[in-house]
Amino acid sequence: MSIVVTGATGHLGRLVVEALLAADVPADGIAAVVRNKEKAAGLVASGVELRVADYDDPESLKGAFRDGDRVLLISGSEVGKRVAQHTAVIEAAKAAGVAQLAYTGVLGGPDADFDLAAEHKVTEQLILDSGLPYTFLRHGWYTENYTENLAPVLEHNAVVAAAGEGRISAATRADYAAADAAVLTGDGHLNKVYELSGDTTFSFAEYAAELSRQTGRTIAYNNVPADVMLGILTGAGLPEPFAAILVDVDGAIGRGLLAGTSGDLARLAGRPTTPLADAVAEALKA
Repeated sequence: MSIVVTGATGHLGRLVVEALLAADVPADGIAAVVRNKEKAAGLVASGVELRVADYDDPESLKGAFRDGDRVLLISGSEVGKRVAQHTAVIEAAKAAGVAQLAYTGVLGGPDADFDLAAEHKVTEQLILDSGLPYTFLRHGWYTENYTENLAPVLEHNAVVAAAGEGRISAATRADYAAADAAVLTGDGHLNKVYELSGDTTFSFAEYAAELSRQTGRTIAYNNVPADVMLGILTGAGLPEPFAAILVDVDGAIGRGLLAGTSGDLARLAGRPTTPLADAVAEALKA
């Protein structure tokens, strides 16, 4: 039996593997499913097992899992392709007889009415229909969705969004990875649903104020209409379909759909989630 992390060369996947190793899981008890071996040099150096497979290649996934494995299915990043990709993983996991299939969905599950949530909701139903023992890890927003893209904010001294006064219970990827690892290593998590989010919420105005405090500059929050935000994103080079999804998420934030603070994330991680001020400081240092 191994603990298997799919998408292990991605931002979240690498952190989950690191969290497992930090929890004293033996490296030879961890399997990293990767699409590109060349990108997995760090994983190889850590001693974990590599299993090469591609979400888009169902045949390759037949060798990705073993009987009794505990598997973390990290959702694909290609919006519009994820249902087919996840279906292939679920079918391969069922055929192998895995003992647990944990899935990184979206905060709110069936109640999340924004476009980005649609494929996650379908995936959860596919997992339920498969009959596999499951754990739904419904991730909220990542703080890095904002802090990793500070260049335009600092260039224009403005945080721009179409979310009004909506609040976000974001946490860092490392926070989520710690919780995901705990579910893979602990007992009592089968057929459970966890709503994962930061301990506290912040608004875009508060985010701008924190950036101002730490940079010594005056950074404003510019709330703009959805169509204006769409134009800004497409003007920056984002494809319009993806830009529209991001604008729709802003609308969901404005309606309070990414502001839940259940406490599940901190309880599973065994520590408080990373404060916004700390995440901003780390991003500015980088």
